[in-house]
Amino acid sequence: MNIASKYISRVALLIILTFSLQGFSMSDPEKEAHVEATEGKINTKEGIDNYIKHHLKDSHDFHLYSYTNDAGETKHIGFPLPVILWSSNGLVTFMSSEFHHDDNGQVIVNRGGSKFTKLHSVIYELDANATAISFDEHHHPENAHKPLDFSITKSVFGMLLAGLLMILGFRALASGYKKSPIPTGFARVLEPLVLYVRDEIARPNIGEKHYRKFMGFLLTVFFFIWVLNLLGLTPLGFNVTGQIAVTVCLALFTFLIVQFNGNKEYWKHIFWMPGVPVLMKIALIPVELLGILTKPFSLFVRLFANITAGHSVVMGIAALMILLKAQFGTVGATGISVFLTLFLTVIELLVAFLQAYIFTMLSSLFIGMAVAEHDHEHQHDAHGHEVADTEDVRADFI
Repeated sequence: MNIASKYISRVALLIILTFSLQGFSMSDPEKEAHVEATEGKINTKEGIDNYIKHHLKDSHDFHLYSYTNDAGETKHIGFPLPVILWSSNGLVTFMSSEFHHDDNGQVIVNRGGSKFTKLHSVIYELDANATAISFDEHHHPENAHKPLDFSITKSVFGMLLAGLLMILGFRALASGYKKSPIPTGFARVLEPLVLYVRDEIARPNIGEKHYRKFMGFLLTVFFFIWVLNLLGLTPLGFNVTGQIAVTVCLALFTFLIVQFNGNKEYWKHIFWMPGVPVLMKIALIPVELLGILTKPFSLFVRLFANITAGHSVVMGIAALMILLKAQFGTVGATGISVFLTLFLTVIELLVAFLQAYIFTMLSSLFIGMAVAEHDHEHQHDAHGHEVADTEDVRADFI
């Protein structure tokens, strides 16, 4: 087994072990602002709602769990991430542990001649003469502003980790093909998925003539979303595809690829629809232009909404052990919560794959519509019948 395969096996083992610890850890690094005053416990509906909202946000550190010691002090178990800011005085870097898990704007960090504080997962730079953050009547900071934030947040770390796993995995697959036409080890898991994307997504929607050109993008998008969705089910609490900025960027890539690869037939259907009266052609132009924008909109909203809803439901079900404690007792409420959470987590494994498939499928369909050729000879099978190609797919879609 080559070196890359060994690394993949170790990473896979680490992920499996991490899954097994899911029931013993929690994944929100930004909860102190919303923890109840009862020794750091979250035991009300309002506290649970706030906890879930903050879990869905990005954060500047990882937090596995917290506990209260005998002295009544709340201790946090996790690890910090680098904070990289462009402030009024230039580039500033430090570790997120400098905030000491504060998210209320109470801890002030002095670095590079600037003062920083963190409020609701957002870092602010205080004005030169300010010693503490102050708020207006709408509870907005009035003596601080947001610096440019290039920090390695939890979502950024998740994307880097997903990229590393993909590089190691595909390197193992490529190395396996050099030695044998049949890959071995972890590469045998990737091969069916690669062939599935090629034969069931790219070829039918884009066509034999053009599909190879876009295989790199489609494979990257599929595995990137799938791996990130799986990481979101671990105790590390990744919610990368539940961040609207991430899904917008993914949809933007599809949008740019479609527009820059659209042929004359594609643009003709938008600006001068063939086969309809002139007045109708003019009326259809704004409709088609709107359609250009609605396609990427549907891509990023679908992915964002489904992943966010899945995380919210799983955490809400887990919270039943607190809300139902009075009715069913500690053992009964915990049993119901654990059973339903495990059931929904299994469903989330399916959703993780399904959302990657849907995004890739729609991306390939939009690309196929842009590169479809209408004036060409159709291929025929052995019996002389026409073989459906990307032009037919586009015609049926429209």
